[in-house]
Order: sequence, then structure tokens, then C-alpha cells
Amino acid sequence: MQMTVPRTICLGFLVLITLGTLLLFLPVSTTNKGWGDPLVALFTSTSAVCVTGLIVVDTGTYFSPFGEAVILTLIQVGGLGYMTANTFLVLLLGRRLGLRERLAIQQSMDNTALAGGKSLVLSIIAMTLVFELTGLFCLYPVFSQDYGPAYGLWLSAFHSVSAFNNAGFSLFEDNLIGYALNPWVNAIITALIILGGIGYQVIMEFLTWLRARIQGNRCRGLFSLNFKVVTSTTAVLLVVGTLAFFLIEYQNSDTLGPVAPQYKLLIAWFHSVVARTAGFNSIDIGAMGNASLFIMIALMFIGASPGSTGGGIKTTTIRILIACTRMALQGKEQVLCFKRQIPTSRVLKAIAVVVGSALVVVVATALVAVSNPTLNFIEILFESVSAFATVGLSTGITADLSDIGKYVIIFTMYLGRVGVLLFMAALLGDSKPSAIQYPEEELLIG
Repeated sequence: MQMTVPRTICLGFLVLITLGTLLLFLPVSTTNKGWGDPLVALFTSTSAVCVTGLIVVDTGTYFSPFGEAVILTLIQVGGLGYMTANTFLVLLLGRRLGLRERLAIQQSMDNTALAGGKSLVLSIIAMTLVFELTGLFCLYPVFSQDYGPAYGLWLSAFHSVSAFNNAGFSLFEDNLIGYALNPWVNAIITALIILGGIGYQVIMEFLTWLRARIQGNRCRGLFSLNFKVVTSTTAVLLVVGTLAFFLIEYQNSDTLGPVAPQYKLLIAWFHSVVARTAGFNSIDIGAMGNASLFIMIALMFIGASPGSTGGGIKTTTIRILIACTRMALQGKEQVLCFKRQIPTSRVLKAIAVVVGSALVVVVATALVAVSNPTLNFIEILFESVSAFATVGLSTGITADLSDIGKYVIIFTMYLGRVGVLLFMAALLGDSKPSAIQYPEEELLIG
């Protein structure tokens, strides 16, 4: 079997998950110093590598410091992506990037350019370290005051890496509920999540523009279509999510009801951000109303942006579909966005991503429902979308799932991280070009 680029990426994630499972299974990784539960180790390793954050045991009490360090490493490597991490290792060994490595970087980052593979990887690594170290230093004053200098430093590092990589793993038993009313912690965590989920290319483009403006070079101030679509769509989703959670949960006695109005808005903002693929929570998700859960499902399914640490169908995909709908209603055949025409290949890919993702969620939901007949449908759907979109939010049913249900969630997390289209390309192999053209025929739609 030929080792194509999609197969290399999919296999690479499987190797990381397997290695993480073996390490988390060791006695040194658990607090009781006994061999771990194989299913717990597999589930946690998959969740960490896929930067999801779903857990079947409490991370801070079940795993030892060594186990927590393994999880943090898996989050970091999984967030960077297998090919980015592997390429960085190749560069450290002094090897040059060949055409195969450049193609792999292009496909894993959804980048159309082959040039600059080395500089792109080094820029991603440097940017990641800068943001994570900044988050560490910002969180340290709070955590060190509450837990002491040494453990506070570890908590700051763990949560900074987890937030920037949109993983949602926390070492606190109640996740971040204890800091729900702390504006500083909320601001730092949400900033890291947004930066990690908006995509490396968008950040690089903004930094390039900012440098050009500082140098007085105004001719380089034009942003790409990708930048405009990602930033505008992200802003709209954040605002809509915040207002929806604020209004719906305003009088819910189990969530925002007992909280002062200014803190209600803070909590609503926090959960609008984390619903976009980072599974932190500062209130009990299971206590939210069905309307809020359904809105959160929609936000999770959309997810983050291309080239980021987040999952979902991506902001650009939903924007293309909205543009398609608008053009169809106007009777136009060209798909336009910001006065630019979207290539047909991108439109077809967006449709394929949505259809494939929806099928995965439907199948996963059905399998979990069959294997867990006592659970509510909204909870099962929430869990399945959270797993596929690599979010990590849960209504609290993860640990109660049957073994079959947990295996389904594990596979769903894996599919969500590598991508449906990439996984299918790995199974089917490279498509062969065809010179055959078929006649057109009209088809009734709608």
C-alpha cells in the first residue's frame, strides 16, 4: 500500500495516540501507583492528541505529575499537528525538507503554497511559544497566590498550553468554575482560545500588516479574503453566542440566575468563546437549558478556523455555504464574498465537509444512543458534536457512557481531528484524473 500524504498524517496521529496510551497506562502516570485502566488511558490520550478535552476521570486527581506532563505534551504536539511537530523534529536533526514534506505541510495546514515550508513551521513554533509563555506569566500571579509558587507555576503552564491549543483540559476538579467571577483569568483564557482558534495564517497576516503600518508602508495594508472571512465570521459568532447565552440563561437559577448582571455577561462571553472548540467551563453545562445547549451544539459544529488548533467544519466553510445560499436566492451562479469569487473547487469542498461531518455526527449519535438507552437525546447529541468538533464540553455524561459508547467517542474525536475528507483520502488513496466528460442534465432541487 502506497504511503500517501493523507495516510501519513492519519497514521501519525494514531502513533501519537498509541504512544500516549502506553505512557498513561504506566503505574508512574497514576496517583495510586498502579497500572492504569487501558480504556481510560486510550480515551485520555485520544482526547489530548485530538485537543478535545473530554475526560472520563478527573485529570488532576487520577493522574500523577508525570501523567499530567504526558497529557500536556500530547496536547502540545496534537495542537501543533503531527506534520508540524514532525517537520520541526526533522529541522532539529539538520535535514532538509523534501517535496513530500512540503506537500504534507500544505495539506495539513490547508495551504495552497508549497514555498516557505521551513519558515512557516518555525514561525508557527515561535508564535506558539510566545503566546503560551505570555499566558503563563499572566496566569501565574493568580494561581501562585492561590496554590503557592511551585504548583501555581505548573497550573499556569498547563492551562496556558491547554487554552491556546483549544484543548480544554484542566487540573481543577470543577474545571474553571472556581474562577467564573475572575475577570483576569477569564480574559487571559479566552484570549488564548481565540488566538489559537483563529488560525496561524491570520495571525501572521495581521502581524505583517502591523509591521508594514509601523514602517509607514501603506501599500501592504490589504488583507486577504481568508483574513476577512475568518475575522468577521468569528466576531459575529462570538457576539451572537454571548447575547444568546446571556438572554436565555439570565434567570436560570442553576447557571446565571444568582450572579450579578456584569458577571452574567462575563460568563456568557466565556462560554461563547469556549463553545468554539475549547472545553473549559465556568458553570455547570448540564444545568443549562435545552435552548442554550442547542445553540452551543451549533457553535461547536461550526468550530474554529482553518490552520488553527480548533476543530469543527470551520468558519470559512459556513461562510461559503451562506454565500452560496445568498447567491442562489439572488439567482446568480457565481459565489461571491467580499467582492471576490469563490472557486468552484472550494465550494464543492465546503459542501463535502458539511455533509461528511453531519454523517459522522449522525452515526456517532445513533451508536451512542443505542449503547446508552437511558441517556437523553440532547445530551448524546451534545457529546457527539463536542467529540467531533474536538471541543471537550460535556453535560456530564462522558464517564457514564458504556464501553461501546466511549469507543465511539474515541473514534469520533480522531475523525474530527484529522478531518473527514483527509480520512477518506487516506482510505481511498489518491484520486486519478479522468478525461471523460459527461453530458449535463437538469435536476429538480428543493
